[in-house]
Amino acid sequence: MVLEISNCDNCYKIKGNLIKENLNTFQHTFKSIFDKVEHLTINIEGLDRIDRDGVSAITKLHNVAISKNKKLTIVGLGCKELLEHIKTHSAA
Repeated sequence: MVLEISNCDNCYKIKGNLIKENLNTFQHTFKSIFDKVEHLTINIEGLDRIDRDGVSAITKLHNVAISKNKKLTIVGLGCKELLEHIKTHSAA
């Protein structure tokens, strides 16, 4: 499945698979986002699958938000792979 990203008032909905083959879409959409907005919300409820490259892309976006003193909110449960990654790194 392809990756679809839609935007409504700085709330981006991600639908499909955030995997290595689809990272260009994700990276292109959020390349300079924090030069334009102070706060970004990403809804991952429609995320069916994510691989380590997808998790890395979200992590990099989070790091950019921190470095630019911007706010990033991720809402929705998304897929279990991302939830497991978050649980593992929160406990460490």
